[in-house]
Amino acid sequence: MNKIWKILLGILALMIILIVWFSWYAHKPVPESISYGMSFNTMYANELGLDWKETYNAIVDELGVRHFRLAAHWPMVEPIDDVYNFSELDYQLNKAESVGADVILAIGRRLPRWPECHVPEWVAEKSWTDQQAELLEYLTVVVERYKNNPAITYWQLENEPYLEVFAKEHCGEFVETFFEAEIAHLRSLDSSRPILITDSGNLGLWSGPYRHSDAFGTSVYVYFWNPEFGQFKTVLPAWFYWFKEAYVTLFYGEKETMLIELSAEPWLLEPVTEVDIETQFSRMNDEKFSEILAYAEATRFSKQYLWGAEWWYWLAKKGHPELWEHGKELYK
Repeated sequence: MNKIWKILLGILALMIILIVWFSWYAHKPVPESISYGMSFNTMYANELGLDWKETYNAIVDELGVRHFRLAAHWPMVEPIDDVYNFSELDYQLNKAESVGADVILAIGRRLPRWPECHVPEWVAEKSWTDQQAELLEYLTVVVERYKNNPAITYWQLENEPYLEVFAKEHCGEFVETFFEAEIAHLRSLDSSRPILITDSGNLGLWSGPYRHSDAFGTSVYVYFWNPEFGQFKTVLPAWFYWFKEAYVTLFYGEKETMLIELSAEPWLLEPVTEVDIETQFSRMNDEKFSEILAYAEATRFSKQYLWGAEWWYWLAKKGHPELWEHGKELYK
């Protein structure tokens, strides 16, 4: 019996040593400063009934954003087979370059905002094999057009590709071998820029995206809502992100990491324009915005890209400028 107790005590002591060591290893230093960026989505601005160009100009000129994540949504870029439309992206990238802003350009089939996978109607009718070929062709055209643009600092390939929780209905099963083929294809087109791959902060495991990336981005959602539970808040402490980062670096080495999607808009199941303002403010308001910023600061990512400026601008035009004004102070 004494021998068994000695073995158990030895195991317990080893576990305590490992926990203490990993806690030390996972500790993330406070950054000297936080660089705030913003995602901008042309399709979302249009959905809100806004003039996308006016909205984007306001985000650049009024908010003063100088770090952007833009998205080359496939239906916007190639609405008809082999007929390309670059008017929106050309304008956005030229505007960014003119003010010295830098851009993460997201490319692929699965890009930010619902319904997760954005596929032109003419592609959706094809077999999966043919869709893959069309996707690689679209990637080729987009990268060849923009790879000499000095404003672009990263290619983001797909968005949270390993997270199937919200995507399976519209994206189907995740095929890792094809995703790896996309990565190889992108590297063959442009080896001069790092490839950013993302995963959910709340639900993602990080291992797959981190392993394949040159730089890694994660999301932070503090407030959620669903029909069964109503609104609820994350139970994860900010230091949980340090531990996840430490875990993947332990196996795959150190890489640049950033907070790529910090949500500062209401979690809704319907389009914003169909939801009353009171409900929107019950799920996201200026007080919650301050709380979210404080939580994100405690994650200690030095680069943080917010999510929601189109909604702020829409609110301001409706006579509710609080979040827009808060944004001005943040980016000042």
